[in-house]
Amino acid sequence: MTEVTYTIVEHDGGWAYKVGDTFSETFPSHDAALKAAQRAAGEQRLPGETEGIVYEDKQAVWHQELSSGDDRPTTRVEDAN
Repeated sequence: MTEVTYTIVEHDGGWAYKVGDTFSETFPSHDAALKAAQRAAGEQRLPGETEGIVYEDKQAVWHQELSSGDDRPTTRVEDAN
């Protein structure tokens, strides 16, 4: 199963959470960023509906897949402080 890590970091004059190379919006405090990351991590674990998805890969090839609504990642929040 996939694991997604939300890391709390200083960003753009405030605080944000980062997943991979992607930053969230900037929050005014560390606590606000931590709470937002915990909320986002919790929501990502919730099951959804099975849906078809279409995406383009790095070689510009399009793919169609069926995404199972119960195939959710495990998540964790990592605080660098």
